[in-house]
Amino acid sequence: MNGKVLIVDDDRAMCEMLGERIRWRGMTAAWRTSGQEALALLAEEDFDVVVTDLVMKGMSGIELCERVAANRPDIPVIVITAFGNLENAIAAIRSGAYDYIQKPFEIEEIAFAIGRAIQHRTLRDEVKRLKRMVEKTTRFEDLLGVSDAMKLVFERIDLFAASDAPVLVTGESGTGKELAARALHRRSARSHSPFLEVNCAAVSGAALERKLFGSARGASAEERTGLFLRAAGGTLLLDEIGDLPPGLQPALLAAVEGRRVRPPGSGEAVPFDARVVATTGRDIETAVEEGRFMRDLFNLLGALRIDLPPLRARGSDALILAQDFVERFSARAGKPVQGLSPQAAERILGYDWPGNVRELQNCVERAVALARFAALAVDDLPEKIRNYRSSHVIVAADDPSELVPMDEVEKRYVERVLKATGGNKSQAAAILGFDRKTLYRKLERYGLEGVEK
Repeated sequence: MNGKVLIVDDDRAMCEMLGERIRWRGMTAAWRTSGQEALALLAEEDFDVVVTDLVMKGMSGIELCERVAANRPDIPVIVITAFGNLENAIAAIRSGAYDYIQKPFEIEEIAFAIGRAIQHRTLRDEVKRLKRMVEKTTRFEDLLGVSDAMKLVFERIDLFAASDAPVLVTGESGTGKELAARALHRRSARSHSPFLEVNCAAVSGAALERKLFGSARGASAEERTGLFLRAAGGTLLLDEIGDLPPGLQPALLAAVEGRRVRPPGSGEAVPFDARVVATTGRDIETAVEEGRFMRDLFNLLGALRIDLPPLRARGSDALILAQDFVERFSARAGKPVQGLSPQAAERILGYDWPGNVRELQNCVERAVALARFAALAVDDLPEKIRNYRSSHVIVAADDPSELVPMDEVEKRYVERVLKATGGNKSQAAAILGFDRKTLYRKLERYGLEGVEK
């Protein structure tokens, strides 16, 4: 644990003992035996947290806390005392204390409190920085992010925009695949022509065929032409291509490859001029291996590919997006909500976001509706996010009772990798160093076939 701690207690021995124990834990510690001396030091040096006794000669811990809160509100204060009662606790918190600990205490208890206080300060600074960052961040069309993973997405969109070749956009549900497709269209020479889309999972096979290729017997001009022809000069988005019925796949392959469509019931093939972009949230490589998706069609669509990362792999992008959503929804609702509290930011960073950006957006919209203060509080977040605890594979411990057999370690790790890849077995196998058949055997052995994405 890193951090710089100022200890204030009129008992010199207590200061020396706490300072020594804190240094053992990797932190820097200084101490003073009066509130006045502590304030003088704070005027010269920066500290991450102040730990002060409550009852001291001269300036009390409550007075010191009030002075720090007035002059250095960015520094959290932990108050410790042997006179623990509700009145003292209330007085300490009202004076601006971050935490309140009663003597006698275990050193681990105060070390934990110091760690949380340092994290609190760090997150508060991060939230302020994020507000400035969101204001200065140049949006990439409707996409927002500063992580390396998203920078790669932006680079690929710009590179592929100059081409007319098909593009495959992959990613878990809620990662923004449609936004990426629209960004690709807007940055291309086709941006002033139509952007049309169809969800391959939402339309039945025969209806989807007519919608794409048109129909010689169509009642209207729109039904006769179909989306390939109506998107002339522009872009056609085939959303959720992984759900395309097997019977339609050969016709789609022939159309995209030959750039000609043959409406059902017509013997004449008609050329089209539309850029094809396909998206999928499914593990399409597995579908190819299992014969559910044509390899030739996958190779054609996936020659140019953009993989959108899950939100859990985007680091502080979650906070940047959350801040952006706060500003958007608070303006829409006419509420004076300005950002996130450090505690809410901590919960947002610690959550896995299985629903990705869409889930975060819904979460923030709900939180803004519930918010009563200028910053979103933890209580404004959904219960599953407030109470979320991430699971980790522990491979080192001092207590033998915490150690588990190697099979259990492997099971937990395989499960974690599969969840991290959103259920993508091809990607999981590559990370684990297995071939696909070995991965399937492991999943069957450990009963993990039904691991949720």
